[in-house]
Amino acid sequence: MIDDSIKKQIVEFQKDEITEHFIYKKLAKRVEGKNREVLEKISDDELRHYNKWKEYTNTEVKPCKFTIRRYMSIARIMGITFAIKMMEHGEENAIGVYREIAKDIPEAMQIHEDEVEHEEMLVEMINEQRIEYIGSMVLGLNDALVELTGALAGFTFALQNAKTIGVAGFITGIAASLSMAASEYLSKKSEEGSKDPLKASFYTGMAYIFTVLFLIFPYFLFANHFIALGIMLFNALLVIYFFSFFVSVVKNKSFKLLFGEMLAISFGVAIISFVVGWIARSVFNLEI
Repeated sequence: MIDDSIKKQIVEFQKDEITEHFIYKKLAKRVEGKNREVLEKISDDELRHYNKWKEYTNTEVKPCKFTIRRYMSIARIMGITFAIKMMEHGEENAIGVYREIAKDIPEAMQIHEDEVEHEEMLVEMINEQRIEYIGSMVLGLNDALVELTGALAGFTFALQNAKTIGVAGFITGIAASLSMAASEYLSKKSEEGSKDPLKASFYTGMAYIFTVLFLIFPYFLFANHFIALGIMLFNALLVIYFFSFFVSVVKNKSFKLLFGEMLAISFGVAIISFVVGWIARSVFNLEI
């Protein structure tokens, strides 16, 4: 017989399991082939885990509809792999609770370990195009952040006219995005592998262009070029934060390390470029 506090926690586990059962079931309906088989398998496993916990509580638990809607929305926007990894992360954080329950139910840790190990194996089998080409996205976004934050910072002091800076940044960004996409196409074409050179160049170019547009729009909204610069740098910070988080989740890498590296490189280049712009304006007596 388990006490009420342990039973309450196990009921929470049941709620998680039955909720994830329905999430995986719904995700499976959105894909075809091998991915559907994998997601259906995980869905069945979650239902089995739910029934296992029910043996201890003798309680039927309903799924959380809000959580189901939340992860379905995440999957639509960020991709299936990201949504699943987010759910996995939540399970890893519950390890301390499982240890406590294992004092009363010895097999609790084994249930948790089997669940995590099995699901990780299944998740690795999922083939999602946006994850397969994440290297190309990183290349495009990283290059856009470094080049554009640097270029815009330099233009800000050299030109000192918001719209002129915005136009210069737009032309520079579009030209650079096409160049990066072409380079990625030629690079992947020369490599032996499964990646489609055209798709790789597309992801590189799109990541670059979206980053360019997000960075330059403050220069078209604000007349004061220094205000526009500040907002541009804040936008760059947001891009670095969200992309670092995305990569850290889907690739199981350190968020702090990724964020720190991208931040240091992008803002370091921006500072250097700002100084170069100041020197260029002084040396060439630019007046716009």
